[in-house]
Amino acid sequence: MIRAALHLSILALSLTLAACNKAESAATNPSPPAEQHRDFKVVHTFVALCDNASQGIAPVPSKIGNGNDPANNLYWGCSDGSRAYFSKSKQWRRHSTGKAKDQPAILERLVFQHKQSRTVMVVDAWRGSEIKECMAQFCQSMAGQRYESVTIKDDQGEHRVNLAGGADLLAFIGHNGLMEFSLPALPANPKRKQDVSAVVLCCKSDRFFQKHTEPSGVTPLVMTASNMYPGAFILHDVIEGWLKHEDRGQLRLRAAKAYAKNQKISTKSALNVFAPLP
Repeated sequence: MIRAALHLSILALSLTLAACNKAESAATNPSPPAEQHRDFKVVHTFVALCDNASQGIAPVPSKIGNGNDPANNLYWGCSDGSRAYFSKSKQWRRHSTGKAKDQPAILERLVFQHKQSRTVMVVDAWRGSEIKECMAQFCQSMAGQRYESVTIKDDQGEHRVNLAGGADLLAFIGHNGLMEFSLPALPANPKRKQDVSAVVLCCKSDRFFQKHTEPSGVTPLVMTASNMYPGAFILHDVIEGWLKHEDRGQLRLRAAKAYAKNQKISTKSALNVFAPLP
Protein backbone atom coordinates (compact mmCIF):
# COMPACT_ATOMS: atom_id res chain seq x y z
CA MET A 1 0.00 0.00 0.00
CA ILE A 2 2.76 2.39 0.94
CA ARG A 3 4.71 1.71 -2.27
CA ALA A 4 1.62 2.02 -4.44
CA ALA A 5 0.47 5.28 -2.95
CA LEU A 6 3.72 6.93 -2.08
CA HIS A 7 7.41 6.22 -1.94
CA LEU A 8 9.29 8.45 0.43
CA SER A 9 12.99 8.09 0.73
CA ILE A 10 15.69 10.13 2.31
CA LEU A 11 18.22 10.35 -0.51
CA ALA A 12 20.69 12.56 1.22
CA LEU A 13 21.12 14.19 4.55
CA SER A 14 23.19 17.19 5.47
CA LEU A 15 23.28 18.92 8.79
CA THR A 16 23.74 22.64 9.17
CA LEU A 17 23.99 23.42 12.86
CA ALA A 18 23.15 26.91 14.03
CA ALA A 19 25.43 26.17 16.94
CA CYS A 20 27.15 23.12 18.28
CA ASN A 21 24.89 20.19 19.21
CA LYS A 22 25.21 20.99 22.92
CA ALA A 23 22.69 22.56 25.24
CA GLU A 24 25.06 25.43 25.96
CA SER A 25 25.22 26.60 22.33
CA ALA A 26 24.75 30.27 21.51
CA ALA A 27 22.77 31.96 18.77
CA THR A 28 24.66 32.36 15.49
CA ASN A 29 21.81 33.31 13.11
CA PRO A 30 22.72 30.94 10.26
CA SER A 31 21.34 31.40 6.77
CA PRO A 32 18.78 28.70 5.92
CA PRO A 33 20.13 26.17 3.40
CA ALA A 34 18.73 26.45 -0.10
CA GLU A 35 15.59 24.45 -0.78
CA GLN A 36 14.27 23.03 -4.05
CA HIS A 37 10.68 22.29 -5.04
CA ARG A 38 9.24 22.67 -1.55
CA ASP A 39 5.53 22.61 -2.31
CA PHE A 40 4.19 21.18 0.95
CA LYS A 41 4.29 21.99 4.65
CA VAL A 42 6.94 20.42 6.89
CA VAL A 43 6.47 19.16 10.46
CA HIS A 44 9.42 18.09 12.61
CA THR A 45 8.62 16.18 15.80
CA PHE A 46 11.09 15.51 18.60
CA VAL A 47 10.22 12.54 20.84
CA ALA A 48 12.29 12.00 23.99
CA LEU A 49 11.79 8.32 24.76
CA CYS A 50 10.45 7.52 28.21
CA ASP A 51 13.31 6.41 30.47
CA ASN A 52 12.96 5.30 34.08
CA ALA A 53 16.72 5.29 34.60
CA SER A 54 17.55 8.88 33.64
CA GLN A 55 14.39 11.00 33.81
CA GLY A 56 12.58 12.42 36.81
CA ILE A 57 9.35 10.58 36.08
CA ALA A 58 6.98 8.38 38.02
CA PRO A 59 8.34 4.94 37.06
CA VAL A 60 6.44 3.00 34.44
CA PRO A 61 6.78 -0.75 33.75
CA SER A 62 10.39 -1.47 32.78
CA LYS A 63 9.53 -2.77 29.31
CA ILE A 64 7.95 0.51 28.20
CA GLY A 65 10.28 2.72 30.24
CA ASN A 66 13.56 1.72 28.61
CA GLY A 67 14.87 4.77 26.79
CA ASN A 68 17.20 2.63 24.68
CA ASP A 69 14.40 0.51 23.20
CA PRO A 70 12.19 2.47 20.79
CA ALA A 71 10.18 -0.55 19.67
CA ASN A 72 8.62 -1.08 23.10
CA ASN A 73 8.78 2.48 24.43
CA LEU A 74 5.71 4.20 25.85
CA TYR A 75 6.19 7.22 23.58
CA TRP A 76 7.17 5.33 20.42
CA GLY A 77 6.25 1.68 19.91
CA CYS A 78 3.29 1.39 22.27
CA SER A 79 -0.20 1.93 20.87
CA ASP A 80 -0.27 5.66 21.74
CA GLY A 81 3.37 6.21 20.77
CA SER A 82 4.36 8.26 17.74
CA ARG A 83 5.48 5.39 15.54
CA ALA A 84 2.52 3.17 16.29
CA TYR A 85 -0.18 5.83 16.22
CA PHE A 86 0.81 7.66 13.04
CA SER A 87 1.60 4.39 11.26
CA LYS A 88 -1.94 3.16 11.74
CA SER A 89 -3.53 6.51 10.91
CA LYS A 90 -5.75 6.66 7.83
CA GLN A 91 -4.58 10.23 7.20
CA TRP A 92 -0.84 9.43 6.92
CA ARG A 93 1.49 7.13 5.00
CA ARG A 94 4.78 5.99 6.50
CA HIS A 95 8.27 5.15 5.31
CA SER A 96 10.90 4.36 7.93
CA THR A 97 14.39 5.70 7.28
CA GLY A 98 16.24 4.18 10.21
CA LYS A 99 18.69 6.31 12.13
CA ALA A 100 19.51 9.92 11.31
CA LYS A 101 22.99 10.51 9.92
CA ASP A 102 25.52 11.96 12.37
CA GLN A 103 22.95 11.91 15.18
CA PRO A 104 23.65 8.77 17.26
CA ALA A 105 21.26 9.92 19.98
CA ILE A 106 18.38 9.58 17.50
CA LEU A 107 17.60 5.86 17.62
CA GLU A 108 15.02 5.92 14.84
CA ARG A 109 13.78 8.46 12.30
CA LEU A 110 10.46 8.09 10.53
CA VAL A 111 9.12 10.04 7.57
CA PHE A 112 5.36 10.37 7.06
CA GLN A 113 3.33 12.15 4.41
CA HIS A 114 -0.21 13.37 4.87
CA LYS A 115 -2.39 11.79 2.20
CA GLN A 116 -4.58 14.81 1.47
CA SER A 117 -2.27 17.80 1.95
CA ARG A 118 1.07 16.11 1.13
CA THR A 119 2.50 17.64 4.33
CA VAL A 120 5.72 15.85 5.28
CA MET A 121 6.43 15.01 8.91
CA VAL A 122 9.77 13.76 10.19
CA VAL A 123 9.59 12.15 13.65
CA ASP A 124 12.76 11.46 15.65
CA ALA A 125 12.99 9.01 18.55
CA TRP A 126 15.67 10.32 20.92
CA ARG A 127 17.47 8.06 23.38
CA GLY A 128 15.87 8.72 26.76
CA SER A 129 19.13 9.59 28.49
CA GLU A 130 19.76 12.25 25.83
CA ILE A 131 16.65 14.24 26.71
CA LYS A 132 18.65 17.39 27.43
CA GLU A 133 20.22 17.40 23.98
CA CYS A 134 16.85 16.57 22.41
CA MET A 135 15.22 19.54 24.11
CA ALA A 136 18.20 21.78 23.36
CA GLN A 137 17.89 21.05 19.63
CA PHE A 138 14.13 21.57 19.83
CA CYS A 139 14.65 25.01 21.39
CA GLN A 140 17.36 25.86 18.85
CA SER A 141 14.93 24.87 16.10
CA MET A 142 12.14 27.04 17.50
CA ALA A 143 14.47 30.03 17.31
CA GLY A 144 15.72 29.16 13.81
CA GLN A 145 19.23 28.68 15.20
CA ARG A 146 19.63 25.19 13.77
CA TYR A 147 18.85 23.73 10.34
CA GLU A 148 18.91 20.26 8.86
CA SER A 149 18.29 19.54 5.17
CA VAL A 150 16.84 16.40 3.62
CA THR A 151 16.01 15.37 0.08
CA ILE A 152 12.67 13.62 -0.21
CA LYS A 153 11.19 11.90 -3.24
CA ASP A 154 7.44 11.44 -3.54
CA ASP A 155 5.02 10.94 -6.42
CA GLN A 156 5.41 14.62 -7.40
CA GLY A 157 9.18 14.39 -7.76
CA GLU A 158 12.25 15.24 -5.72
CA HIS A 159 12.25 17.91 -3.03
CA ARG A 160 15.07 19.44 -1.00
CA VAL A 161 13.59 20.79 2.24
CA ASN A 162 14.75 22.01 5.63
CA LEU A 163 13.89 20.49 8.99
CA ALA A 164 14.51 21.91 12.48
CA GLY A 165 14.45 25.71 12.06
CA GLY A 166 13.10 25.23 8.55
CA ALA A 167 9.94 23.39 9.60
CA ASP A 168 6.52 25.05 9.55
CA LEU A 169 5.46 23.22 12.70
CA LEU A 170 7.70 21.92 15.49
CA ALA A 171 6.49 19.48 18.13
CA PHE A 172 7.96 17.97 21.27
CA ILE A 173 6.64 14.85 23.02
CA GLY A 174 8.03 13.46 26.26
CA HIS A 175 8.95 14.26 29.82
CA ASN A 176 9.42 17.93 30.72
CA GLY A 177 13.15 17.89 31.33
CA LEU A 178 13.07 21.61 32.10
CA MET A 179 11.80 20.59 35.52
CA GLU A 180 15.29 19.17 36.19
CA PHE A 181 17.64 21.30 34.08
CA SER A 182 17.72 24.65 32.34
CA LEU A 183 18.50 25.63 28.77
CA PRO A 184 19.49 29.03 27.39
CA ALA A 185 16.76 31.12 25.83
CA LEU A 186 17.61 31.92 22.21
CA PRO A 187 16.52 34.89 20.09
CA ALA A 188 14.72 34.51 16.80
CA ASN A 189 16.96 34.23 13.77
CA PRO A 190 16.15 37.25 11.56
CA LYS A 191 17.19 35.23 8.50
CA ARG A 192 14.44 32.66 8.94
CA LYS A 193 12.12 32.74 5.95
CA GLN A 194 8.87 31.20 7.24
CA ASP A 195 6.48 31.54 10.16
CA VAL A 196 6.86 28.71 12.67
CA SER A 197 4.36 27.24 15.11
CA ALA A 198 4.95 24.85 18.02
CA VAL A 199 3.11 22.16 19.96
CA VAL A 200 4.74 21.13 23.25
CA LEU A 201 3.27 18.00 24.83
CA CYS A 202 4.79 17.46 28.24
CA CYS A 203 3.77 18.33 31.79
CA LYS A 204 3.15 22.06 32.41
CA SER A 205 4.77 23.13 29.14
CA ASP A 206 3.15 26.57 29.08
CA ARG A 207 4.87 27.54 32.33
CA PHE A 208 8.28 26.05 31.61
CA PHE A 209 8.60 26.91 27.91
CA GLN A 210 7.54 30.57 27.93
CA LYS A 211 11.18 31.53 28.43
CA HIS A 212 11.92 29.82 25.11
CA THR A 213 8.84 30.46 22.99
CA GLU A 214 8.61 34.22 23.59
CA PRO A 215 12.07 35.28 22.33
CA SER A 216 12.21 32.60 19.62
CA GLY A 217 9.49 34.14 17.46
CA VAL A 218 7.55 30.87 17.34
CA THR A 219 3.76 30.80 17.73
CA PRO A 220 2.68 28.29 20.40
CA LEU A 221 -0.42 26.43 19.24
CA VAL A 222 -1.02 23.91 22.03
CA MET A 223 0.66 24.04 25.44
CA THR A 224 -0.18 22.24 28.67
CA ALA A 225 -1.21 23.64 32.06
CA SER A 226 -0.92 20.53 34.24
CA ASN A 227 0.68 17.14 34.50
CA MET A 228 -0.44 14.98 31.60
CA TYR A 229 0.15 11.95 29.38
CA PRO A 230 1.71 13.07 26.05
CA GLY A 231 0.20 10.50 23.73
CA ALA A 232 0.71 10.99 19.99
CA PHE A 233 -3.06 11.01 19.47
CA ILE A 234 -3.05 14.63 20.68
CA LEU A 235 -0.54 15.80 18.08
CA HIS A 236 -2.32 13.76 15.40
CA ASP A 237 -5.62 15.57 15.92
CA VAL A 238 -4.03 18.99 16.42
CA ILE A 239 -2.22 18.71 13.09
CA GLU A 240 -5.53 18.02 11.34
CA GLY A 241 -6.86 21.31 12.71
CA TRP A 242 -3.64 23.16 11.92
CA LEU A 243 -3.89 22.07 8.30
CA LYS A 244 -7.39 23.58 8.23
CA HIS A 245 -6.06 26.88 9.64
CA GLU A 246 -8.04 26.59 12.87
CA ASP A 247 -7.29 29.11 15.60
CA ARG A 248 -5.68 28.28 18.93
CA GLY A 249 -8.99 27.97 20.75
CA GLN A 250 -10.15 25.39 18.24
CA LEU A 251 -6.85 23.53 18.43
CA ARG A 252 -7.03 23.46 22.23
CA LEU A 253 -10.50 21.95 21.97
CA ARG A 254 -9.24 19.34 19.52
CA ALA A 255 -6.46 18.43 21.95
CA ALA A 256 -8.93 18.22 24.83
CA LYS A 257 -11.35 16.00 22.93
CA ALA A 258 -8.55 13.63 21.94
CA TYR A 259 -7.29 13.53 25.53
CA ALA A 260 -10.77 13.02 26.96
CA LYS A 261 -11.41 10.07 24.68
CA ASN A 262 -8.09 8.41 25.55
CA GLN A 263 -8.30 9.05 29.29
CA LYS A 264 -12.06 8.42 29.51
CA ILE A 265 -12.79 11.77 31.12
CA SER A 266 -15.07 14.64 30.15
CA THR A 267 -13.98 17.20 27.57
CA LYS A 268 -14.54 19.87 30.23
CA SER A 269 -12.00 18.18 32.51
CA ALA A 270 -9.59 17.62 29.64
CA LEU A 271 -9.67 21.31 28.73
CA ASN A 272 -7.99 22.02 32.07
CA VAL A 273 -4.96 20.02 30.90
CA PHE A 274 -4.26 22.47 28.06
CA ALA A 275 -3.40 26.11 28.62
CA PRO A 276 -5.72 28.77 27.16
CA LEU A 277 -3.61 30.82 24.78
CA PRO A 278 -4.51 34.37 23.68
